[in-house]
Amino acid sequence: MVTTSKAATGGRGTEKARTRTPRKTRAQATVSTSAPDPAKTLSPLSSLGQEVSNKVVVVTGASSGIGETCAIKLAAAGATVILAARTPAKLEETLARIKAEGGEAFAYPCDIADMADCDRFCQTVLENHGHVDILINNAGRSIRRSVQNSFDRFHDFERTMQLNYFGALRLIFGFAPLMLERRQGHIINISSIGVLASPPRFSAYVASKAALDAFSWCAASEFADSHVRFTTVNMPLVRTAMIAPTKLYDAFPALTPDEAADLVMKAVIEKPKRVATGLGLVGAVAQALTPDISEFVLNQAYRLFPDSAAARGSDTAAQMEGLPRNPLDLARKLFAQILGGVHW
Repeated sequence: MVTTSKAATGGRGTEKARTRTPRKTRAQATVSTSAPDPAKTLSPLSSLGQEVSNKVVVVTGASSGIGETCAIKLAAAGATVILAARTPAKLEETLARIKAEGGEAFAYPCDIADMADCDRFCQTVLENHGHVDILINNAGRSIRRSVQNSFDRFHDFERTMQLNYFGALRLIFGFAPLMLERRQGHIINISSIGVLASPPRFSAYVASKAALDAFSWCAASEFADSHVRFTTVNMPLVRTAMIAPTKLYDAFPALTPDEAADLVMKAVIEKPKRVATGLGLVGAVAQALTPDISEFVLNQAYRLFPDSAAARGSDTAAQMEGLPRNPLDLARKLFAQILGGVHW
């Protein structure tokens, strides 16, 4: 067991030294659907240390982006972190970073889209570590393509479901039995703001995330009296390698991986049913209360931002000329698009 300092774990000595409350980041200004434990509101770092110290935490997609940042934060707080990702070399880099900072972690290459590999991974982790306290299903893939351009691409939906839903489900099935037997455990699923807002061109991605959300809500009611909890994190846009190929996203505000990881740490500490940004909840309320207006607004976005050249199989030059290059240009184009379809 690696010993970490109070500064690293956020022990009580660190709590007393803090007199200023840090300004909230965008990621911290979120809404959860259950009240936090008053005993866990002293400071985020302190609370995280109290929650995960000496616990075994599995993080999938841990070789980059949100998963890597989560793993580093958890290890710094005293958790034993199990790193899972497809690429061994990248996984070893994350492992080296954690060990260099005095944390404890173990790397297990695993393709979450391969059910047999998921079974092997679960068996190996349980054999080597005995149990899992927290499972963070972070690994996933996104695809931005309209339904109209997907009629001959059914495999897009199969591949997305395989990783985002079936892979995550396989890990839950692998680790949940012992959680139920021990009467403690926490399963955190990294979902999407898209499940709340239903944006166009993300039907494959949103459907896969919605499936995992729905499963979790059903399973949570069955596991409640066994003290095994589920948390869904409806993550907004995050500036990671996954969105880099879509240049359109350069004009949109997005969280950093560090801010996104803070949302996940909030889930670890407070164990709410859901963690979501205000924008995501507004989208969900709009769809529930004013579905026609919501559909109209989303249709404007659909007409304003075309499929990428890759999604259409065409050249990028003409497309790039018409894309907004900054938030102000984006606002102007959106305003003009909406006004063009309104007759006063």
